[in-house]
Amino acid sequence: MSVESPILRIDLESPVPVYEQLSNGIRGELVARRLRPGDQLPTVRELALDLGVHHNTVAEAYRLLAREGWLDLRRGRGATVIDRRQPPPSAQARIEFAQRLRDLAAKAIAHGVPRGAVADEMKALGSELNEGGSK
Repeated sequence: MSVESPILRIDLESPVPVYEQLSNGIRGELVARRLRPGDQLPTVRELALDLGVHHNTVAEAYRLLAREGWLDLRRGRGATVIDRRQPPPSAQARIEFAQRLRDLAAKAIAHGVPRGAVADEMKALGSELNEGGSK
């Protein structure tokens, strides 16, 4: 099954490397289940042209997602979404996540985002995640 490329946005001014922005965007589509096992992603070349980035940048994002177990990469066949087993819960992963979330909220507030807006976004995300399945 072939899918339209997800709406990915990249910010060339961001300190976050473009390959990481791409992998984060695609991972978001995977977690939200808008991309499902069997879906075929655009070729490296197609996505690079669409986004105006070097093909090695897209290839690195795809390789990262393949290492995480999301994609099957085959020469000549492109990237296919595969059924990924969710890793077992980890106390350390949860602690690291909580710290990164606090850091992100603090950064948003430091950049002028009102505290209430940060809280509203977190609540909205929590609702979206709870609708998507298991906690």
